Amino acid sequence: MAKDRNRTKAKLPLVYKPVGFALGWASGALAGIAFRKTWKAIRHEDDAPDALDRDRGWVEVLLAAALQGALFAVARSAADRTGAKAIERSTGVWPATGKGGRD
Repeated sequence: MAKDRNRTKAKLPLVYKPVGFALGWASGALAGIAFRKTWKAIRHEDDAPDALDRDRGWVEVLLAAALQGALFAVARSAADRTGAKAIERSTGVWPATGKGGRD
């Protein structure tokens, strides 16, 4: 019995990869929508500045990048955690090996 559980535990991270990919893709899409809405609420503009936008200043470009990065990190972490908890509830095994789950 313990041998079967160890074998399942060894295979689970590989099985979780497609689930993690789908959750990551969905969280990225939601983070993009959240960023556009947040930027519009802050600056009342439809488009956030790009690093190569000549008409935008450093502060505005870096603020947009920091906000976008923070929203993507939060969305990805929430998706990863939700997926891992769902796998653990359904299988009894945490899908990551060791302490971390992401390379």
